[in-house]
Amino acid sequence: MDTTRLQPAGLVVSPAFSHVAVVPPGATTTYVGGQNGVDATGAIVSEDAAAQAVRAIDNTEVALAAAGASLADVVQWTVLIAADGTGMPASPWARRTITAAPRPPAASTSCTARPGA
Repeated sequence: MDTTRLQPAGLVVSPAFSHVAVVPPGATTTYVGGQNGVDATGAIVSEDAAAQAVRAIDNTEVALAAAGASLADVVQWTVLIAADGTGMPASPWARRTITAAPRPPAASTSCTARPGA
């Protein structure tokens, strides 16, 4: 049961994301809670935004594996970044990493300034 990923005519064709993902009837749906740049104890792995993005993706892989899935099975990514000006470089890196599959998932990213930044 493959998910159909579409790049409709009239919308920009992006190698980073699909505009539409259609999950077939009968497919198992797994929800993964928000992951971030912390280790198994809850400690932030680094002050470096790119290192935090790597860890968030690694944590997502662990969560997916627990359900018998992988990054290639992801249908939709929502990436939220709280930045003080240092977080934005991590966003393109994270997007390239999570969309490495030949059929990228639907995706959206939102960046907001951290309070006090």
